[in-house]
Amino acid sequence: MSTTALDERLRRPAVLRSIRLGELKVTCLPDGAVELDARAWLPESTEETWAAHPEYLDAAGNLVCGVGGLLVERGSRALLIDAGFGPYAVPPQPGNPRRAIHGGALPESLAAVGRAPETIEAVAITHLHLDHIGWAYSPLPGTGRLPFGGCDLLIAAPEWEHRHLLRERGVTPEILRTLAPRVRTVSDGEEVFPGVRVSLSAGHTAGHASYVITGGGRRLIAFGDAMHSPIQVDHPEWSAAADLDPERAARERRRLVAELAEPDTLGFGVHFADVVFGRVVPGAGDGPAWRPID
Repeated sequence: MSTTALDERLRRPAVLRSIRLGELKVTCLPDGAVELDARAWLPESTEETWAAHPEYLDAAGNLVCGVGGLLVERGSRALLIDAGFGPYAVPPQPGNPRRAIHGGALPESLAAVGRAPETIEAVAITHLHLDHIGWAYSPLPGTGRLPFGGCDLLIAAPEWEHRHLLRERGVTPEILRTLAPRVRTVSDGEEVFPGVRVSLSAGHTAGHASYVITGGGRRLIAFGDAMHSPIQVDHPEWSAAADLDPERAARERRRLVAELAEPDTLGFGVHFADVVFGRVVPGAGDGPAWRPID
C-alpha cells in the first residue's frame, strides 16, 4: 500500500471490509464515526509527536475513528461483537476530548452483507460504553423494535458487576434496565461461538473484554477499546482520557501489542480509522508497527 493511500485511510472512518479465517468470515460493520482531540485524548502524547505524524490527523487536528461492530459468520450462524453507537448524533462539547460522534448505519451495514438482525444469535459486548452498546438498547427508528431484542447480550462478569461505574459515561439506569433481561455474563477463556473466546483485558473499564477468533491456522484479536488509534501500537504507554485505570490499561496494551506480534496473529481495532484489520510488525524501522491488511 502506498504511503499516500495509507495516509488517506488513516483520516477517514472505516468502510465494510472482510477477511477469512478458515471456515469463519469476519466483517467490519460501520455504524458511524467519532472525532477525538488527539492531544487531549492521549494526554501523554506531545505537540511534537503530532507534528511529526500529521498522517493520523484530519484538517482540524482530530483523530478520526470509526464506530461499529464486527460480524463473525460460520455458515448460517452469526455472532456480532459490539453494537455501535445507535441512531444518534452528538455535537462537540466544551472541554470534552471526544468531539462530534454519530451512528445509525449498522442496520444498513448488516443489510449490505445480506444479514438480517434476527439472524444474529448473540451480541458480544467488549464493554458498556455507549458507542459499543447503542443498537443493543435502541429501537429501530419508527418501529419501536430492538434490532437484537431476541438474542443474548454477552458481557464479561466483572463489567456487568461494576456497571454502576458507567453512570458518568452516560449509561443510565434506564439503559441498563433495557439490557438486563438479555444479559448473559461470560468469563475469561469461555467459548461464546465456534472459534470465539473471551479474553479479559480490564483497564479501559473494570471488565473490558477482548474476543479471540481462531480459524484456518490464524487468530484475530478484536481488542475493543484497549487501543483507539494505530499510533498506540508504537506507544502502548499512552493511555486514553477515558481509561478507568490508566496504569492497568497501559500494562494491558503492552501485553496486547506483544501478543499481536506473534506469528499468525491479526488484530481488529474497531476505532482504527479505515485500517481496522492489521498485524503488528515491531522494530521494522521503515514505518509504523501497525500494518493494515484486507
